[in-house]
Amino acid sequence: MAASSGNWLFSRPVDLWLFGGSAGLAMGLLVTGHFTGVLYGDAPLWIWALTVVGVDVAHVWATAYRTYLDREEFSRRSALYLAIPAGAYAAGVVAHSISPLFFWRVLAYIAVFHFVRQQYGWVVLYRRKNGETDEPRAHHILDSLVIYGSTVVPLLYWHAHLPRKFHWFLAGDFLTGLSERFFAAGLVIYLAALTLYAAKEFRRSRAGRRVSWGKQLVIGTTAMTWFSGIVVFDSDYAFTVTNVLVHGIPYFGIVLASTRQRAALHAELGRTATVADRLSATAAGFMIPLLAVAFLEEWGWDRFVWHENGSLFPGPDISPGPFLLSLVVPLLALPQATHYLLDAWIWKIRPENREAAASLGLSASREAVTSPR
Repeated sequence: MAASSGNWLFSRPVDLWLFGGSAGLAMGLLVTGHFTGVLYGDAPLWIWALTVVGVDVAHVWATAYRTYLDREEFSRRSALYLAIPAGAYAAGVVAHSISPLFFWRVLAYIAVFHFVRQQYGWVVLYRRKNGETDEPRAHHILDSLVIYGSTVVPLLYWHAHLPRKFHWFLAGDFLTGLSERFFAAGLVIYLAALTLYAAKEFRRSRAGRRVSWGKQLVIGTTAMTWFSGIVVFDSDYAFTVTNVLVHGIPYFGIVLASTRQRAALHAELGRTATVADRLSATAAGFMIPLLAVAFLEEWGWDRFVWHENGSLFPGPDISPGPFLLSLVVPLLALPQATHYLLDAWIWKIRPENREAAASLGLSASREAVTSPR
């Protein structure tokens, strides 16, 4: 995947496939669900395997390409890359020991924050790529209000209408009791911001400034999928296909692009290729290990904790008991927790992440540093 040209992050066709294609696939699966009669029920096993195992869990493990599988990167920030999982595991054991529900509630809200911030991050990257960082601060605030509104307003609706027929991790992981007035107020603010945003973008275009169609694509697809999966439909199937695909598929893209950029740098400097360099040479080499470890992780979840999909995950049901579960569950959740936390560092457009910035055609000099997360 080559660095981008113009004001697209990667390139026009790649961006359209990653952001538009993932949203299109999600909406297509909603239509498929309608005609097959599964739209208002639980996600069938094949959808769960495709989206949760093949995209959601696999994209979590893709973080390793930027960190643990690159010996130079790992050596440069080894303290961070060791402290994050160690601290996350210790905190997870304590939380699960207090209460399994407390553990899942904390993890759910961390995950929600991560999902919301990723969409905001894409908008910030597109602003950087389109040269909008020198514009009035009010423009940045409007962009932020619109992308945050596209995610937070559906979440307010969700919290104001609990219980729903779907959940983030498990039933009861969100706090109840939020008044619907918060959703109504959020919706009014969002619609006002959206109107001002549209006027701002129209004025920019009339003034001869480049339109960032990638930014419009991210904002539009985020609003479409989050409102559809959370507000319009009340089903596990709808939430699963809209929540996972638009989050995980673009993440594969940025990891593959940055890893290939670093591999090119290593080759240019005559350095020995890292594990990440070799695996990212082809799309199959990049994805197959991720799918393998995702399947292995989910096998552990199913055999030790959930005991729901024996047809997909063979082996005996293992019931460790409450004490051992307080050790096993945080261990199985560790890839997720590590991914959520490391993403706060590894994608910031800063000098220490210059290869990631270069893969997007961005400068990471100290004179022009803006965080995408």
